[in-house]
Amino acid sequence: MRLDTEIRDALFSFLLRIADDRLILGHRLSEWCGHGPILEEDIALTNISLDLLGQAEAYLKFAAEVEGKSRTEDDLAYFREVIDFKNCKLVELPKGDFAFTIARQFFFSQYCVLLCEKLQQSSLEQLAGISAKALKETTYHLRHSYQWMLRLGGGTEESRQRLQNAVDELWNYTGEMFLTDTIEQQLSAQNIIPSFVEISALWKENVARCFRESSITIPQTGFMHSGGRIGKHTEHLGHILSEMQILTRSFPKAKW
Repeated sequence: MRLDTEIRDALFSFLLRIADDRLILGHRLSEWCGHGPILEEDIALTNISLDLLGQAEAYLKFAAEVEGKSRTEDDLAYFREVIDFKNCKLVELPKGDFAFTIARQFFFSQYCVLLCEKLQQSSLEQLAGISAKALKETTYHLRHSYQWMLRLGGGTEESRQRLQNAVDELWNYTGEMFLTDTIEQQLSAQNIIPSFVEISALWKENVARCFRESSITIPQTGFMHSGGRIGKHTEHLGHILSEMQILTRSFPKAKW
């Protein structure tokens, strides 16, 4: 499928958004390695982290091809500045306690499953293929976090309260995942990506069902944080990138 310059630029920006989401959250989850509450969860969170990093690599590789400026997926991951990253703010927040990590993973995985299901039908074969593979992994991520939502919500009073606190803190960051702007409108008009309005409605329905099952109260909808999609981030992203990029930037010509 041949793309004009305007659509190509929009596609590049969209690919950065979904790749950066996974790259940054994957890094956040990697911080649990060796610190999980039980051995099985230590391994599970590490494996989810690796899945997300693999998905980020695939989307960034496609993004580099779309950009057509001889950059690679490694260049996009390690040699962009904070302002050039397009991830939503939700994924860059500090990992918090286990309930915080689970709630965030549930919110994000529910969004990713819905998005990847729709992206499988993209008019771009390569985007559809990458998303179909990602869907298999993300379905497990959702199942894992969903079961923990039920266990924490239906466990002790402390576990339920910790989960409720995490949901209350994260809720105002969830709206940015469904940002509707000219990029989304241009690409959805070409059947390259789905309408985020539709995905948002399905997400809210599925999340509400989980909340009912886990005895969690839905926070009152109000102000939603935004800015990450256009490079305006919290102070936390700079700290993540300083750790993630230091080796490659220190030895840019090294071959591993």
